[in-house]
Amino acid sequence: MTAAAPTNVCIIIAAKNASGTITRAISSALAEPEASEVVVVDDGSTDGTAAVASAADDGTGRLNVVRFDANRGPSAARNHAISISQSPLLAVLDADDFFFPGRLTQLLSVDGWDLIADNIAFIDAAQAASASAKVGQFAPSPRLIDLVGFLEGNISRRGARRGEIGFLKPIMRRAFLEEHGLRYDETLRLGEDYNLYARALARGARYKIIKSCGYAAVVRGNSLSGSHRTIDLKRLYEADRAMLAEAWLGSEAEAALRRHARHVRDRYELRHFLDLKEREGFTSAIGYALKHPDALPAIVGGIVADKAERYRRPRSPAPVALGGTGEIRYLLQD
Repeated sequence: MTAAAPTNVCIIIAAKNASGTITRAISSALAEPEASEVVVVDDGSTDGTAAVASAADDGTGRLNVVRFDANRGPSAARNHAISISQSPLLAVLDADDFFFPGRLTQLLSVDGWDLIADNIAFIDAAQAASASAKVGQFAPSPRLIDLVGFLEGNISRRGARRGEIGFLKPIMRRAFLEEHGLRYDETLRLGEDYNLYARALARGARYKIIKSCGYAAVVRGNSLSGSHRTIDLKRLYEADRAMLAEAWLGSEAEAALRRHARHVRDRYELRHFLDLKEREGFTSAIGYALKHPDALPAIVGGIVADKAERYRRPRSPAPVALGGTGEIRYLLQD
């Protein structure tokens, strides 16, 4: 008789200055029957996040709150949570997001995966309390995604609504991560999820996606995930280059990874140019561009596109927000 697949899930929450949202996140995690552990890592908060998180304990002994004295970044926080947890399955929940009831049950009803993710509903913060009653009901329609599809799905296009599938929050099998020595890259503070999933796929992970929606991503203007530094783009580009150097991925996957790397580098070159202009003046920025002619197309194209976008209808600064209309937007549109 075949043993039943493990259903105990550790839910990992990396949090920095999230005292206003951490209770909702923890409560939604603890409400899932399959949640055997909820590990919160306070990543150097200054607003009492750890204390608020501890107060959300439901008395079942499943909540573990750990605090870093200094901020070390989401990758380090998640890696620490993995190291101190024991559950065979791992799920990540951002501190300002929450699970819709029954999310884990829906995901764990599907078999044949090393990572499995569901749809994400992007909602405005003001409407988070009522979102569960409004979220759409979709047939799961499970499908596997390969490395090429994943990489292509993470290249955003100007003028189009962002829909990068690197935003997805899969459950991951600890055994697969351990077998391949995979952890979050602690040099990254942007794209750390994308990078881990891409490296897993490069090592043969079965990544399954279902269209059912169990994850609520709360859109807010001051979200840490909604902003990044120029150096973060450079490090993400370098991480792509490191993947290319690690092993032969196959011609199609290698070409897709090069496209993603170029996409990130173009964003970096534009941001670096604008930083130089602001910090040292226009002459210094032009000097950099002339010394790096390979960066000129990204800089010129980015500036032209930015100016053209001013004449378009204003769009939400968030990936896909409700925009005050009460309409929920979904990451997986088709």
